[in-house]
Amino acid sequence: MPNIVVLVKQVPDTYSERRLAEADHTLDRESADAVLDEINERAVEEALLIKEAHGGEVTVLSVGPERATEAIRKALSMGADKAVHVTDPALHGSCLLQTTRVLAAAIGKVDGVDLVIAGNEATDGRGGAIPAMLAEVLGYPQLTHARKITVDGSAITVTRETDTGLTHLSATLPAVVSVGEKINEPRYPSFKGIMAAKKKPVETFTVADLGIDAAEVGLAAASTTVLESTPKPPRSAGQRVEDAGDGGAKIAEYLIGQKLI
Repeated sequence: MPNIVVLVKQVPDTYSERRLAEADHTLDRESADAVLDEINERAVEEALLIKEAHGGEVTVLSVGPERATEAIRKALSMGADKAVHVTDPALHGSCLLQTTRVLAAAIGKVDGVDLVIAGNEATDGRGGAIPAMLAEVLGYPQLTHARKITVDGSAITVTRETDTGLTHLSATLPAVVSVGEKINEPRYPSFKGIMAAKKKPVETFTVADLGIDAAEVGLAAASTTVLESTPKPPRSAGQRVEDAGDGGAKIAEYLIGQKLI
């Protein structure tokens, strides 16, 4: 009966305009609608499928501002049992290395973890390195970019799709697995699940609670920073082509001029 931790993240909705804050060039999370990252929904779904097949418990873990509670509740409404939320103003601007350290410390607060499941990359940062870095810090084997996961007792097997075919990876639990977008179709929370999520426990930690000095996280101590950014230019008006029998030729000339054909 595996005890599973799923990493979840609240990100700006892809349908909202994303921008960086002028002061420090970090992502301006308040300027856009926020949602549970879609790849995390698939990670939660896979954890729930494993639980339904083998029993156990699913804990969702998120590092983010207080607003991230909305994403946590979405994961709980899907069927996760409980949650851990690390929230602290000191975390603002943290890099991948700092985030990995915080996640590892938070996972240490969950008893008897057998499996950590994450998305292959978040849609806001696109770093794609957290699962592998976390496995290194925890000392767990990593099975990344999974399209299929099979758990058999203490053994776990992952099928990974590559450009040249399928790769099969096996390890002994505990392990870290990251999933790709083809792994499943996440379920929609039912009304019963939404109501039940309001009563499920969410344990909150600061970095001090995790034994981490606040001076060691955040933008000032980050290993990477953005020094300069330029806003996306406004979309220019399109070119209208009136067809007087030569519309096709005009379109072709335009595409040639843009070096598209």
